[in-house]
Amino acid sequence: MQTPFIGLDIGGANLKAANSLGQAVSVSFPLWKQPQALAEALVQLVAPLAPAPMWGVTMTGELADCFPTKTIGVHSIVTAVVQASAQTVPQPDVRLWTVSGDFITPSAMFPSDISSISDIAASNWAAQATWIARRFPDRSGLLVDIGSTTADLIPFQNGKVVAQGKTDVQRLTTGELVYTGARRTPLCALAPSLTFQGRPCRVAAELFATTQDVYLLLGDTPEDPTDSHTADGRAATVAHAQDRIARMLCCDRNEMSLHEARASARQFADAQMTLLDTAFRQVCPQATGKLFVTSGSGEFLAQRLIRQQHPDAEIRSLSEWHSPEIASAACAYAVACLLEDAQGGR
Repeated sequence: MQTPFIGLDIGGANLKAANSLGQAVSVSFPLWKQPQALAEALVQLVAPLAPAPMWGVTMTGELADCFPTKTIGVHSIVTAVVQASAQTVPQPDVRLWTVSGDFITPSAMFPSDISSISDIAASNWAAQATWIARRFPDRSGLLVDIGSTTADLIPFQNGKVVAQGKTDVQRLTTGELVYTGARRTPLCALAPSLTFQGRPCRVAAELFATTQDVYLLLGDTPEDPTDSHTADGRAATVAHAQDRIARMLCCDRNEMSLHEARASARQFADAQMTLLDTAFRQVCPQATGKLFVTSGSGEFLAQRLIRQQHPDAEIRSLSEWHSPEIASAACAYAVACLLEDAQGGR
């Protein structure tokens, strides 16, 4: 059987792994709460995958506020990956993807190679966009990946990524990174007020509810009674989502009906779509003849965004192209495939 390559995408709230054979797994992991547990969490993460001696790594978790600086975050994450790989396979070989479009070894960044660390930090978007661009060497298009926390809108042309930004702050200014997602975004970040019972009502500036509650109420996200990674720690169900949305207007469910909660959720969803649409227009002012590739756990939002502006657009869904698991762990799968390519496809 072909020797697989493993790709890891290490975020501040989720860990994702995939191999070049097409297996993928994603788990919630609040890195900011337990950075010391990352190595063991990675060992458990890759356990369902076929063993692989070479691991490719990309990350965004260095931004977690448990780390005083991003440099310390990158070092901590890479150290945990090296420890985890050593517990998993004999003689592991770890490679780190950079936003410059290549791999480096961990030794290249120690003890404090600032340029290398800057290239490694927030590199997952570059891995996915590079992999997508190479699949379409004769097309121009836009990758729209919407995850639980952020949205990436990355243009490509003739097999190359043509993004204007490289670092997170550059990408925020260009519209290629929008810090809003389908699960973790606090609703107070989307709209300062709603219309409730026919009158404008200001929204509480508290983490009472997130976009996960919006899409539970609107039917875009399925209920999961086992999921307690919510704003209040209660289950990801419609009933609890109603309670959480009500709190955004300082209400209880006896003051906000389910119908009113859904109407409020629709207003938050519309506000989020406006944010995404503004970035979309900034990144992709001309869509004629372009190909759109969608992915991420919020892929339904990506497709909605594109169809809203271009009803007849050509869309390639990573969920349909590969699988929903790959679409959710797209950056991890991309870095595994890029590593395989870099090693001559062996």
